[in-house]
Amino acid sequence: MTTPMTANDIYFFKYLVNNQVFYRTKFTYALVNLKPLVPGHVLVVPLRTAVLRLGDLTPDESIDYMNTLQLIQKFITKTYKADSLNIAIQDGPEAGQSVPHLHTHIIPRYMTDGYGDSIYSKLESEDLEAEYKRFEVRKRQYLDHLKVDKSELAQNDADRKERTPTTMQEEATWLNNEIQKFIAHLKT
Repeated sequence: MTTPMTANDIYFFKYLVNNQVFYRTKFTYALVNLKPLVPGHVLVVPLRTAVLRLGDLTPDESIDYMNTLQLIQKFITKTYKADSLNIAIQDGPEAGQSVPHLHTHIIPRYMTDGYGDSIYSKLESEDLEAEYKRFEVRKRQYLDHLKVDKSELAQNDADRKERTPTTMQEEATWLNNEIQKFIAHLKT
């Protein structure tokens, strides 16, 4: 059974992510990650799915995107008591972008986490040439509105496991409640 699409539906590439979203503006949204590297690893994404790379944002979208990144950065730092953050955009397939829709990873970091710069290797593919070819196929299929088997779009990553829709929805609901309190506190 499929759910009817509404004007308020939110897509990450071609995936409906309404239940993963915890914050939304006119042009941008923040969502929980299907396969987070650490607790609090979230994504900031433009609403317009045709935005494949950072340079594809309009001026208004760019302002909104940066304002949202800054808000989510402050919120995640406070909520997860992070010592630092990685804020990463993989802008194109050669940079490790695995989904052809601009997105920014916000990853809490701690003095004791032991990852150092190895966190970047967890975000990148080892075979960039093969990944680029897969990205181009996915991009063409998306732009041509072809039906694609989900397994062709997924990236192999044995280190991270997909979470259930229920788990992600619970986290998104909790984060939505927390960010509303955070924003209210900023206004006082």
